[in-house]
Amino acid sequence: MAFVTLNPLVPRTNTVSRRCARRAPVAVLDERSAAATSTKPMTSYEYLTAMTTIVEDTGDIETIRALSPFAATTNPSLVYAAADMSEYAPLIDEAVKFAKSLPSDTRLSTARNKLFTLFGAQILDAVHPSGDVSTEVDARLSFDTEAQIETAHEIIKMYEDVGVARERVLIKLATTWEGIEACRALERDGIRTNMTLLFSLAQAAAAADAGAYLISPFVGRILDYYKKATGKDGYPADEDPGVISVKQIYDYYKCYGYDTIVMGASFRNLEEILALAGCDRLTIAPKYIAALQQSTDVVERKLAPPGMDSERCDLVKMNLDEKEFRWMLNEDPMATEKLAEGIRKFAVDLVKLDAKLEKMLL
Repeated sequence: MAFVTLNPLVPRTNTVSRRCARRAPVAVLDERSAAATSTKPMTSYEYLTAMTTIVEDTGDIETIRALSPFAATTNPSLVYAAADMSEYAPLIDEAVKFAKSLPSDTRLSTARNKLFTLFGAQILDAVHPSGDVSTEVDARLSFDTEAQIETAHEIIKMYEDVGVARERVLIKLATTWEGIEACRALERDGIRTNMTLLFSLAQAAAAADAGAYLISPFVGRILDYYKKATGKDGYPADEDPGVISVKQIYDYYKCYGYDTIVMGASFRNLEEILALAGCDRLTIAPKYIAALQQSTDVVERKLAPPGMDSERCDLVKMNLDEKEFRWMLNEDPMATEKLAEGIRKFAVDLVKLDAKLEKMLL
């Protein structure tokens, strides 16, 4: 079987979509004509939202409320940071109260999941009425398929118990093989997944074959790796290894008609964001959203709009079983290192959050 291997230092030419991806309902405008008919200059943010669904990358609910984006995504680091803010103390108190009467072996994990759910429900009140929120399964379960499935079902039940439909929740799983298998089972059960800590085409192909609703390729962390490996201070946007990786994944999905949404994540600069204009979704930190809102520079589409016919596809179709997936990941030092590092970093913040909750559960 032949596979395509990404050389992240060589830019690729986009292939155009044969079929629309599952994506949020946004009005796709002609950027230049929209600007011409407006009495007020369009901002760069408005140009971007005309072609890409924006997701806010923060756990601060008031920041999300101020912008009211289509959706928001959180991770343990963001929730831990928000949990240290006094305005969110009532959410922590409620999570602790919910779990305090439970057996000691489930008390902490239940309190943690309840807290993530409470944050998620608050976020859903702040985003677009048809938008969604991503809620992460404990990163320490990334190599345990059954535990991830069980935790996801517990989180979804907590949401449903407070009146949130499961269709508005994306369960975030690390893109390990075990996470991919958990994704396959959850999607069959009608639970949408967001495959995170994704750094390679092999991970993306396996996630799409498992039926993932959405993937979050980490642009900036790929850039971090190559800056360190090469000693370079930076890359032009069209040569940025993270940008190239997402473009390749996007092309692969559109070429083979996958419905899985591509959501670029973890940006290090505005140039990376603008280089992926036209991607299904982009999850952007508040500081970059503010910069885009303050600019009136025209944003050009960089990724081909979905739904147009393609005359050719130069990416080889993958059909990966576990052995092939593990081998391809092993052969990609960057993806192997960044996946393991990402799991470790999320686990560190979970430990900090657990320590905070544990004291309150005594």
